[in-house]
Amino acid sequence: MPLDLVTSKSGPTEERLGYESDLSVIRHGWDGVKCYVHSRAGAIPPGTAANPGLLPVVVLTTQKQKVQGNDVFDGLESMWTEDLGQTWNGPIMQPKLARRVHADGTEAAPCDFTPAFHRVSGVLLGTGKTFWYKHDGHYDGAPAETVYAVYDAKAGEWSKWRAVEYPAEPKFHHVCAGCTQRYDLENGDVLLPIYFQPKPGDWDLRAAVVHCTFDGSTLRYIRHGNEMELPEKPAHHDGLSEPSLTKFGNRFLLTIRSIVRGYVTSSDDGLNYAPLRAWRYDDGAELGNYQTQQHWVTHSDGLFLVYTRRGAQNDHVFRHRAPLFMAQVDPDRLCILRETERIIVPQAGTRMGNFGIVDVTPEETWVITTEWMQHPPPGGFEKYGSDNRIFRARIRWSRPNRNWVRTK
Repeated sequence: MPLDLVTSKSGPTEERLGYESDLSVIRHGWDGVKCYVHSRAGAIPPGTAANPGLLPVVVLTTQKQKVQGNDVFDGLESMWTEDLGQTWNGPIMQPKLARRVHADGTEAAPCDFTPAFHRVSGVLLGTGKTFWYKHDGHYDGAPAETVYAVYDAKAGEWSKWRAVEYPAEPKFHHVCAGCTQRYDLENGDVLLPIYFQPKPGDWDLRAAVVHCTFDGSTLRYIRHGNEMELPEKPAHHDGLSEPSLTKFGNRFLLTIRSIVRGYVTSSDDGLNYAPLRAWRYDDGAELGNYQTQQHWVTHSDGLFLVYTRRGAQNDHVFRHRAPLFMAQVDPDRLCILRETERIIVPQAGTRMGNFGIVDVTPEETWVITTEWMQHPPPGGFEKYGSDNRIFRARIRWSRPNRNWVRTK
């Protein structure tokens, strides 16, 4: 793809920043019964105790879902590459991230998992949520938990998933960190975006950012910031979900999913946020993203958003969740610069709205996404060539990203 030149409107520099993007397939193929979904990756920098080599080790997590039914997930599997994606190992089932059977016969599966490197402790920390299933294997709807696990790089396996312990309050009866981007502070504390029920049975979900400590093994709740709710209340809605967090310049920025549209807000302290505003282009038109997540690509010299939207000759795609777009954000006005919008993963009939971002080197950021083989479009998947591919969209920067995790 051609070099895309964009200009940073704010932040540490006003110099021009460019990038090239290319697309590769990590794996493909499915059995018609289950397909891989929720593929995301974290990178262990070189020269660390966990990775003494010269190149990053990129660890990808993914899991299978039954295409019949709703959100019926297996446990997590992992893949990894030690040569910047030229070759991949796996996928390999992670026994400690498998479903758990409880005494009453119900089962819980960790899912919506996002791994990211925690610099202070030197480990990959993954966060997500649980889905619960009844005796017949169908989704139970039981209260979800915020779950996490730590990657043992020497053993090549993830730890047993654990649940974050929250105060014994009704609003923490159902609390998730599924599909979210966290932000790690300089001292190693973690700012983790969550979404939760304000009270049991109330599906007008709220969003907040939790301040946690992390010592390399245990993620502990300390406090949380203001509780945000959907500004408008359509007849059928489930509130706010899947918030993602970043910091650009001196401000924290949060992007949030809802049924009707995506929202964005900002904060000075990372915990308490301004009123939500709808995502819009710089000309005032609404972005057209709805009912799926958006994630940040944060370079020291420019801020970008990856998202899906209506209006891209994609009416045949479930909830318009493909293609994946990337565009620069004006961090002062909190809007999308329309002229910078690019397709980084073209649509092929299937949805690809569940994806992840990973900074691999100062020169490269990857977007990982998967063809979700459910709800076939008109003509079926064959018409469009979808094959449950896991894609890597590689963003190669024209100038090194000074935000890249430094280990020394």
